[in-house]
Amino acid sequence: MKNYLKHWTFWKAVAALLLAIGAVATVVRFGLGLGAATNLNDQFPWGIWIGFDVLCGVGLAAGGFTIASIVYIFNIKRFEPIIRPTILTAFLGYLLVIVALMFDLGRPWAIWHAIIMWNPHSVMFEVAWCVMLYTTVLSLEFAPVILEKYNMTKTIKVLKRISIPVIILGVLLSTLHQSSLGTLYLIVPEKLYGLWYSPYLPVFFYFSAIAVGCAMVIFESFLSSRAFKRGLELPLLSQIGKVCVMMLSIYAAMKIVDLKDRNALNLLFIPRTETYLFWAEVTIGIIIPIAVLVQRRLRENRRWLFVSAAMVVIGFIMNRMNITVTGMEAASGTTYIPSFLEFGTTIGIVTFGFVAFYYIAKYFPVFTEEHHDEMHEAVTASQAWSKDIKKVSHAL
Repeated sequence: MKNYLKHWTFWKAVAALLLAIGAVATVVRFGLGLGAATNLNDQFPWGIWIGFDVLCGVGLAAGGFTIASIVYIFNIKRFEPIIRPTILTAFLGYLLVIVALMFDLGRPWAIWHAIIMWNPHSVMFEVAWCVMLYTTVLSLEFAPVILEKYNMTKTIKVLKRISIPVIILGVLLSTLHQSSLGTLYLIVPEKLYGLWYSPYLPVFFYFSAIAVGCAMVIFESFLSSRAFKRGLELPLLSQIGKVCVMMLSIYAAMKIVDLKDRNALNLLFIPRTETYLFWAEVTIGIIIPIAVLVQRRLRENRRWLFVSAAMVVIGFIMNRMNITVTGMEAASGTTYIPSFLEFGTTIGIVTFGFVAFYYIAKYFPVFTEEHHDEMHEAVTASQAWSKDIKKVSHAL
């Protein structure tokens, strides 16, 4: 018993508690139904399980296709040391999105219907297929890590032969469903508050997903370096920060132009809850991170880089929750506050993702250190970075 307790740490105890809460919430949800487990109703049918678990989950996993594009399509190989943990984060993210969706569906056992009962005119149908296919793509991208553990070299060679077409397919699928999640809200122009509704919501969802995907790469790398007591690829992450600030700047510019074109700039100064939460989202997730990341001295500082990435993630979550909850409350005529069991389920799912990442990274070759010195020399070459930026810009 003493030997068993020696392996327990504070964070392991916290994780066990949160998983237990999630398990209890799961039993109530599937045992007693949505009515007993949630504060959802006919006026407000989509809550935290859609806003956070699905919309945020898919967006936060966007680092997978972003880094895969940089490494394998644009052929910028020096980012290869961070590709495996990024793909693992994306793979777990999509798996957990699917799990979370099972909680929100009234009849989760019918989720397979989308496979054979086609409705190509439905945005949800397109999202369902893209998520299914992209999760499959991520499993193929991550499979070599598992196969290496068991020295299955022949299977690895087969996967390498098809890797480029698979990755290109993954990027296309990600582009489709990241934007299509925004398309879901195009059908409610009278219900979604004007600060968030826009005919360009699909474009906003896509660009914000790329920005937060870069931030998640930085965020995950910092946490992994602490958890596994390993080196941090700071030069690489600093350059990922440059991509992030570029995407944030484009996103911010589009938002300003959109508000002006819709004559909605006056909404920025109306004293009401939506205005305050919009400014909080923009300040935390866009203005402050841009102000930090544009400065090379701060961008190459470990603490500032991590803080700015965390703020981008928080701002992104606020944006998706504002669209799903804040922006819809006024038109619904009701106030939605998630129940304890809704929070418990979400916390349990997120905790399971962290635990799964920890143990997979611990027992499988997710982090490769053999190219560390070579990578460090490469990333300090500013001329190479300039060429890469030109290459990407030309491709776009």
